[in-house]
Amino acid sequence: MIGENCIVPGNDSDIRKPAVAGLFYPASPGELAKTIAKLYAEVDKTPIDGHPLALIVPHAGYPYSGLVAAEAYKLLEGRRYDTVVILAPSHTVFFKGSSVYDGDGYRTPLGVVETDRDMSRALASIHPSIDLSRRGHATGSTRGEHALEVQLPFLQVVLGAFKLVAVVMGDQETDTVRPLAEALAATLKGTNTLMVASSDLSHFHAEKEARRLDQVVQKAIEQFDPDLLLHTLESGQGEACGGGPMAAVMAAARRLGASTVQTLGYATSGETTADFDSVVGYLSAVIVTSEEPSAKTPVIGSTPAREKAEGFTEEDKAALHKIARDAIRAKLDGVEYAPPQLENLKEKRGAFVTLTSGGRLRGCIGQIMARQPLYEAVAEMAVAAAFEDPRFAAISEEDFERIDIELSVLSPLKRVYELETIKVGRDGLMIKLDMHSGLLLPQVASEYGWSTVEFLQQTCLKAGLPKDSYKNRRAEIYRFSADVF
Repeated sequence: MIGENCIVPGNDSDIRKPAVAGLFYPASPGELAKTIAKLYAEVDKTPIDGHPLALIVPHAGYPYSGLVAAEAYKLLEGRRYDTVVILAPSHTVFFKGSSVYDGDGYRTPLGVVETDRDMSRALASIHPSIDLSRRGHATGSTRGEHALEVQLPFLQVVLGAFKLVAVVMGDQETDTVRPLAEALAATLKGTNTLMVASSDLSHFHAEKEARRLDQVVQKAIEQFDPDLLLHTLESGQGEACGGGPMAAVMAAARRLGASTVQTLGYATSGETTADFDSVVGYLSAVIVTSEEPSAKTPVIGSTPAREKAEGFTEEDKAALHKIARDAIRAKLDGVEYAPPQLENLKEKRGAFVTLTSGGRLRGCIGQIMARQPLYEAVAEMAVAAAFEDPRFAAISEEDFERIDIELSVLSPLKRVYELETIKVGRDGLMIKLDMHSGLLLPQVASEYGWSTVEFLQQTCLKAGLPKDSYKNRRAEIYRFSADVF
């Protein structure tokens, strides 16, 4: 049986590291994934008439605002976006204008979200108040910026693969908001992109006063009037630490043809702390458009769907096995390891590494999504299987001499609409339902001699679902092939 999926990032040389993992949300990948799944399970999916073009979400610690944020992000279930643009206020440093992150990506405990460099450059090229920089994005020596970072795990769980344009607003004046909104509209036109505005509402008032202030802000949002929102905040009639991001996203969405804003959730911190004398307000909302753009790729992953995985030569297989073993050896020796950049193995593919000793499972971890070149994926999954599989102790020097390595290189996922298209022995399966997901490799069904129905049932059980959940009309079933060697 296979281990848990693991999203593994690439080179760390230009990656923004998490600043508030372990503070605003769990630092453990497993605990974080479980926390988000629980939040999604506790909220209902609000019916909307249209396609989500933008979300407004809070950015406090998950125990405080997580449920309100989940009400917005749950709308994204089953949807695909090529890029997500997140606008957040700066809490740690003041500067004029807006800063678009110029690095390779943002890391969370769930992995790295890659920067959409082309869109980032395009956005920053339109107006002098918008630049490519690290201003407002730094992790800092004491407390780093949290308002953008806390949104990413929600998106990683519900969307899987997407690219990021990370925007921090150093000030929220009209002469910063308006050019940013115009630049967003010009850059995003004709693309399959989601905008996210990160903001909490009133801070540190008694519950009754907080709700009064927040209702004024909510009214301006629901009227879809960014100018009214800015006036409400500037006049002191309401409060929001991310008023600029909200107004910019609203104005950009209007230019892109959106016509409706719908509030999804509201709460205060008092509902968590039971301290109603000094609370913070949280709101989530969605901006919808009638047009639903087409994603660049038809399946989950970063490459187009193919019916079956491509074969590998004996030289390819030997090279990948050597990479896996060398990566584990280097970890045991406490030295850095960089796999050889093999031109014929650079395609981004999902991969699992299974370790056995004397015929008994010793570790198995992999990644489903194609996020990095295959030679990197194999090296990192090998180390994860050897040292991070929670079911086993990390391998020792003695263990290393006895382990056998099996590699499974996955094709992209293909949605199953007719169960008769599933072929035992050829296909692996993944099932998703209500934020639960489970995957079994093709060889598992063959080893146990399962029928198609038994394979589906076992995949449901792997996802933590009742075994007949594959019959649920909301269940998403995917198949994939794998080269196993």
